[in-house]
Amino acid sequence: MSAAHSRILLVDDDPDLLRLVSLRLKTAGYEVTAVESGEKALASLAVSRPQLVITDMRMSGMDGMALCEAVHRENPTLPVIILTAHGNIPDAVDATRKGVFGYLTKPYEAKVLLDQVDRALRIGGAQGEADVPQEAWREGIITRNKRMEDLLAQARLVASGDASVFIYGESGTGKEMIAKGIHRASRRVEGPFVAVNCGAIPEQLLESELFGHVKGSFTGAIRDNEGLFQAASGGTLFLDEIGDMPLPLQVKLLRVLEDRLVRPIGSARTVPVDVRIISATHRDLEKERAAGNFREDLYYRLNVVSLSIPPLSERREDIPLLAAHFLKRICERYGKPVNAFSPDAMALLVNAAWPGNVRQLYNVVEQTVALCTTQIIPPTLVQNAIQEEETPVVPLEEARRQFERDYLVRVLKLVGGNVSQAARLAKRNRTEFYKLLQRHSLEPALFKVPSD
Repeated sequence: MSAAHSRILLVDDDPDLLRLVSLRLKTAGYEVTAVESGEKALASLAVSRPQLVITDMRMSGMDGMALCEAVHRENPTLPVIILTAHGNIPDAVDATRKGVFGYLTKPYEAKVLLDQVDRALRIGGAQGEADVPQEAWREGIITRNKRMEDLLAQARLVASGDASVFIYGESGTGKEMIAKGIHRASRRVEGPFVAVNCGAIPEQLLESELFGHVKGSFTGAIRDNEGLFQAASGGTLFLDEIGDMPLPLQVKLLRVLEDRLVRPIGSARTVPVDVRIISATHRDLEKERAAGNFREDLYYRLNVVSLSIPPLSERREDIPLLAAHFLKRICERYGKPVNAFSPDAMALLVNAAWPGNVRQLYNVVEQTVALCTTQIIPPTLVQNAIQEEETPVVPLEEARRQFERDYLVRVLKLVGGNVSQAARLAKRNRTEFYKLLQRHSLEPALFKVPSD
């Protein structure tokens, strides 16, 4: 945020210092509201919310720490810088523990103050969560990012009709939350919202999950199942990771979307359904279509209106808001009195890569709360949590292959490269064991123990 658009509330009971600091800040390009008491500061906050509060520590009536605590009860992400002529180490430690962003002792250099102000505005967030619009339909979607706000405006408009909506976004960006928001803003709000992850269910089961089955139609079908299309009738069906849906099922889904009829597996009758379809994927469906993995006719049937969610790395101004929101929720669940992230910890959050997006941020906040033993989360906990979260998850086949190779190496070492003994230990016949060795390019001779 540029200085010209940053609002600062300045509080000091010394009129001369109030004028001096106010002049310095205005000269630097900030919009300044100057008041001479903590009580007037709270009254000003009720009318207009700034992006930063700078307050004197010792004032008649409400002092700087009491003002900071009152501010953070309403807006935990709003940064507060305290100025004082009575600075000492215990005061500074206490102020930091209670969530004060900065602590400067008078007399201070103007450059030091302006650097602190700039850092607070960049790291502490431009405004608090309380300033973010929270209409009922978009409950839980926290943002001040222009692209996200534009997307939400489009979502609000499209919600009024029944057009199919396609949501594209990286994993963890909140595609299901947007889908729920569209449902809540639609005329179908009184109907059910049903979500299914098409990539998490095996093909044989996915057909039954979507369209239903009758008792006895296949092994294990011990009762009738209406399926998710029927369950969502009158409401919204959210098909997450639609790009992972197998081609045979894509054909059946297209038929249902065209006819608005489903035929449960094993049934001779069709059932009419009235659902609004919202689908989502992290895949590039243009490439999937070109490769023949996704039907073009289905793509156009689903993609009547498309919305693209920006990754968290492209809306960093949301990170302080989201982190504070998650911190509050998680602390309530854990019953821990953690007040805030330290400025350095917040800087790490704001500058991290976030390949896992909002979901990864939530996990990092939860881990830091679980391990934190103080009221303020230190940067070390954040750094460790981010590093652990960014460790890539190895695909199952790769993990299985690595385990198999490590196992073969271990067995060959135990028997000194004797294939017959190794096969017996592994409970495999010799021919099969040799095939395993060839698959991993392992030479038994390399494991033979050299004779003296």
